This record gives sequence, C-alpha cells and structure tokens, in this order.
Amino acid sequence: MDILRIATAGSVDDGKSTLIGRLLYETNSITKDKIEALESASKRKGLDFLDLSLLTDGLIAEREQGITIDVAHIYFSTPNRKYIIADTPGHFEYTRNMVTGASNTSVSIILIDARNGVVEQTKRHFYISSMLRIKNIVVAVNKMDLVGYSQERFNEIKNELLAIAEQVSFEGQELQFIPISSLYGENLVRKSSETPWYEGETLLNTLENVATQNSELSVKNARFPVQQVIRPKTEEFHDYRGYAGKIASGSFFVGDLVEALPSGQISKIKTIEKFGTKLETGKAKESVVITLEDNIDVSRGNMLVKVGEQPESRKEIEAKICWLDGQMLTVGKTYLLQHGINRVKAKVTKVNSLIDIKNMSLNNTPPADGGIKLNEIGWITIKTASPIYADKYEENPANGSFILIDEMNNGTVGIGFVE
Repeated sequence: MDILRIATAGSVDDGKSTLIGRLLYETNSITKDKIEALESASKRKGLDFLDLSLLTDGLIAEREQGITIDVAHIYFSTPNRKYIIADTPGHFEYTRNMVTGASNTSVSIILIDARNGVVEQTKRHFYISSMLRIKNIVVAVNKMDLVGYSQERFNEIKNELLAIAEQVSFEGQELQFIPISSLYGENLVRKSSETPWYEGETLLNTLENVATQNSELSVKNARFPVQQVIRPKTEEFHDYRGYAGKIASGSFFVGDLVEALPSGQISKIKTIEKFGTKLETGKAKESVVITLEDNIDVSRGNMLVKVGEQPESRKEIEAKICWLDGQMLTVGKTYLLQHGINRVKAKVTKVNSLIDIKNMSLNNTPPADGGIKLNEIGWITIKTASPIYADKYEENPANGSFILIDEMNNGTVGIGFVE
C-alpha cells in the first residue's frame, strides 16, 4: 500500500486543524477513548459540538491560543492507501515551518475562509507550494456554511486565485477547488446536498486518486548518492564492495552503465540488493546496495548516475532561498552548503532580488542592508569551494535542493532551490 504525503496550509483560523480532525473522524481513524476525551474537552470549553481541532493541536500553547505553531504529522489510512499529513502553521512568523513541512509532499491543501477570501497568507502559501513544485494543489474553500453555501462567493475566490496562478511559474502542476465545511464534514468524504452546483469530487476522493511523490520521482533522471561503502571483513565476502544509499530519483537496472561523480569513472551495475535479496531494478526512494563490475573510485558523498543523464557540475549556483534564521543572510559570509549527503563550503556573492508576496512580484532592487531576513524568499548567487552535481529544482526536486548551515553553531539557516 502506497503512502501519500500531504501538507495543509492556510491563514489563522481558516480551519486546518478542524479539517484534519474531521478527516480522521470520518475515516474511523480515531479510537473510542480519544473520542470520549474530545467530548470531555469540548464540554470544558463550553462547546455544544465535538471540537475536532484538538486532535492535531498537540502543544499546550496551541490549545490555549487556538492556533497551530509547530508542524504536526498526522497518520491515517483508508482501504486504498496510507496518508501522512503535515499540519503547518498559518502565521507569517512560522513561514519557515510551512516550507520545511511541505518540502516532501505530493499534495498541498490550501484552506481559505469563504468569508475572508484570498488574503496575504493565502498568496504566500500558494507561492511556496508553487516554488516547491508540489504536483497537486487543492484549494479548499472552507466555512461555506457561513456564507450560505454561495456558488457566487466560491467562484469569486476561485477566479481570484486563478489570476494569481497566472503570475507565478505553475507549469506541470494541477490546481483544484473544492467548497467544504470542515465543521459539518460537507464535501470531505461524501458529496454535500448543500452544494448541488458543485460537480467535482470530494476532498477524500481527490486524495485517493493523485499520484504519490515516489511515482513522480521515478520518471526523473537517475541519481544515487552513496551513503556508505560496504566492505565485509569475512572470508565469504572477501572481494565484496557494495555502495549503500537511497535512490534519490529515477530507476537503476542491472546492466546499466553508470558514471561515478566526481571521478568521472564508468562501470556497469552488477547487482542491486535490498535486505539480502537481489533485484533487477531499484526505484526512487528505495534504499539499496549497488555493486559494480569494476573497482572504480567511489566513496561516501559521491553520486552514481546513468551515462547520458549526467547532471551539471556547478561551482556557481543561482538559487531561490527561503531564510530560516533570525540572523539575516549576509553577502560575503561563508556557510556550509549541504546537497544530499555532500557538504562543501560556500559563499553568498550576491542577493539578486526578493519576492514581494503581497503583490506577487519581484523586487529587483537589492535590499539596502544587503541581506535576506527571517521568512523572506529571495534569489541569490552562491559560489562553492568544490563543485556539486545538482539538477535544476524544477526539473528534478530530489537533486535540486540544498540547505545552508551556519559554521559557528551548526544550525540550518536556509533552504535553497537550484535555478
């Protein structure tokens, strides 16, 4: 059974936690004792209904304030597939949490309060979903019960967001709109009689039928970062040399000609092994051991790629960056750039532009202070001490992203996407 990874996003009080709680409730993913606990907690709050948002707001501060602060991962399943939902915060100051929570998902659910329509955070979350190249974006227009399930209001919001989609790079991504009421479960699992004008699928049916990230990555160019060289010190495996790691993208087959980077040496795949079983092929996101017919120079941090599918060698990188640290990005400062399992020294040489989320436009005037602040997104030029072998993020997300690390405290300060 495959696993679909989902991220939820939306402004404060748009109902993300209630939506997730309702999905858990409707798919019978909540135990009886948890339902009883929810009933007691709802009564203590003076509510005459079951407050399903309490299922996901795990921190005490979240429950007290009625907001989501940290990224919570929620698990549930149906007879067709398993689901992992990253419930990301809605506040601007937690934008970095949304980026990290959504970076490994196949679907982004963006909630919009039907009363408030498209707000600045909606634009921010939509832009981030587009930047991360999340294949499927579902816009759930929530709280339709508070606008009388108005088709006119739903269409107003839909048309406004479609106009925004035309302003950003949105090729190859799917955008769907669903009118819902999380509080009452309308159009979540069953079609609602309140919206006879809506001809699309329910939210759950939509999720049941989208492709997972693994299947999307399997058609990309083959990339295999080597995490460990295996040399058993036993007589039985005296000459064994295997390369262990997780296939980042694409597929490898026994007999494929592969090139080891950075050495550039070429050999042929002899075996692909997984838990002691020999396979004919290894696919994206599978952890395997690959052996080659020749003893070429391969070590941890190197990458095996198919001959004819080699990525570009880069020492100067143009990239989008989402800044995660309270201390702003500084031009000229040296950071550690980690691409996959390979780590090199790097220096930011220029901040080219910043994104103005409010107006969905680029500000090409370099910031007066020369840097990028917490939660801001910009375009930078960065030089590395030694080459990395990265794809453009748009072409291969699995091999097109990196993180920047502060040398002094070893903290992750930025997430980058190769342009």
